[in-house]
Amino acid sequence: MTVLEKIDKLRVERGWSVYKLAEEAAITQSTINNLYARKTEPKLSTLRAICNAFDMSLSEFFAEEEPNCDTVDAEIKTKIETLNSSQKKALLNFLKNFK
Repeated sequence: MTVLEKIDKLRVERGWSVYKLAEEAAITQSTINNLYARKTEPKLSTLRAICNAFDMSLSEFFAEEEPNCDTVDAEIKTKIETLNSSQKKALLNFLKNFK
């Protein structure tokens, strides 16, 4: 995942617009729009500001992602919500066999 993809992912996860990210990072919206338009990586100072907006350090930003329990739980919940009632019953029976 590129730096821009990661920024976009974090922004979307928070439900933020580009304007909101710029506001939270105390940088101009045009700075962020230019990054996306030119597909360039931000300067270190800009990335630090963006990380501060996301309440994370640079090392946390660049850390390899492992799915955490919250992410896995959310994905399971989303999948279950798409099942019809007979599929849910079958899944429940399947899960009862786990000890």
